[in-house]
Amino acid sequence: MRLSSWVELIAREVEFAPGAEPQVYHSIKGSDYVVVLAITPEGLIPLVRQYRPAVEGFTLEFPAGIIDEGEDAADTARRELLEETGFPARKVHSLGINKTDAGRLSNRMHSYFIKTGARVSDFQPEEGIASRLVTLTELVELILTGELDAQTNLGTLLQAVLRGHLELPT
Repeated sequence: MRLSSWVELIAREVEFAPGAEPQVYHSIKGSDYVVVLAITPEGLIPLVRQYRPAVEGFTLEFPAGIIDEGEDAADTARRELLEETGFPARKVHSLGINKTDAGRLSNRMHSYFIKTGARVSDFQPEEGIASRLVTLTELVELILTGELDAQTNLGTLLQAVLRGHLELPT
C-alpha cells in the first residue's frame, strides 16, 4: 500500500516451517539513499543541521540524500555534498552498501568517504539546512555526548576508519 511518494507499506506472509501457520510481517519500502562522510583540505568534517519530522526535532548529521531514479549513487553523493555544504567532491571512495534496519526497512544506504575541494565561493545552503565544520576531535565529542547519534552516520564513520580513510583521536 503506497502511503506517499516517499514510502510504501509492504505486508508479507511468512511460513517458517512446512505446514506452520503463516504469520504476517510488515515493512516499509523507501528509496535507497547516500550518506557522505567528507573531509576538507583543512581536515575538517562538514555536518548538516536540519529539522527531521520523524523525530520531531533537529538533528546533526553527515550530508545525505535520496538517490534519484536512474542516478548513480556516487553522483548522488557528490550532488548532496555540494548542495548541503558547498564543498565539491575531489576524490570519492565507496564504503559499502548496507541495510539500515533489516527488521523494518527494505531500502539500502550507500556510504561514501569524500575528499573535498575548497568550498565554492557562491555557496547558499538549502532552505532549512545549516552546515557546520568540525575537527575530528569535535566529531568524537559530538558522538560521545549524543548530539550526533544517527546509526547510519556512526556506521559510515566506522567503515571509513576500518578502511583506513580516517584515524580517530583517542
